[in-house]
Amino acid sequence: MSEAITYGSYLRLPELLSLQEPRSDGPEHDEMLFIVIHQVYELWFKEMIHELDHASGLLDEGHPSKAAHTLKRILTILKVLVAQLDILETMTPLEFLSFRERLEQASGFQSYQFRELEMIVGRKRRAMVDHFPQPEVRERLARRFEGRTLWDALLRCLSGHGFAIPSDALERDPTESVSENTGVQDALIEVYRTDPRLGELLERFVDLDEGLMEWRYRHVKMVERTIGTKRGTGGSSGAAYLATTLDQPAFPDLWAIRARL
Repeated sequence: MSEAITYGSYLRLPELLSLQEPRSDGPEHDEMLFIVIHQVYELWFKEMIHELDHASGLLDEGHPSKAAHTLKRILTILKVLVAQLDILETMTPLEFLSFRERLEQASGFQSYQFRELEMIVGRKRRAMVDHFPQPEVRERLARRFEGRTLWDALLRCLSGHGFAIPSDALERDPTESVSENTGVQDALIEVYRTDPRLGELLERFVDLDEGLMEWRYRHVKMVERTIGTKRGTGGSSGAAYLATTLDQPAFPDLWAIRARL
């Protein structure tokens, strides 16, 4: 007879709570916070990938309202990600420096789940795949790099609802980042003017894009607050590089049409 499922066994708490292992001598008090925050980030990234895939599937099946509900959940998770930076910023620069050298080559740039998330929403760069030496990670990211994006699913859904999405947008190379398309913009304007339900879905896409940009901005400011202009761990340029990723929308057509509505 199998053992009864308990709260601890269902969540595998013994294993989960054994994964926070500070490397500093002592250990330094704030290293525990640093580890927990970043492990929680990775768990939320996993959930966001799960939900984004679900939203894409709903769009492919012609269920825009259900997809919009899923996007609302993702947006709520994004707010939690931003709020976690408030917690991380309670750690002063000196407190971070007390264990920073123990990170050695470890860096947030090595978060393959975040790179996967970026590719799902449509930000594609081959370097995202080539950056990782682990074969299993490269294979996972290569599938995302070559696969269609959430934006592609949206365009197929809109086309299925009778809107004139240009064929070059529907058949675009999925390994390329999403770029502006005037024909798509014309169709999006028609959606806003004639179908309030689908217009709300488009607004959730704008919310998602804005939420991702907000998280990036807050992340940059947190890094600047913590290490200033110092180079990041793992040899990265730190805040200087992160600043270059700002103001790069995943869905540029939805921003380009604002002046035409």
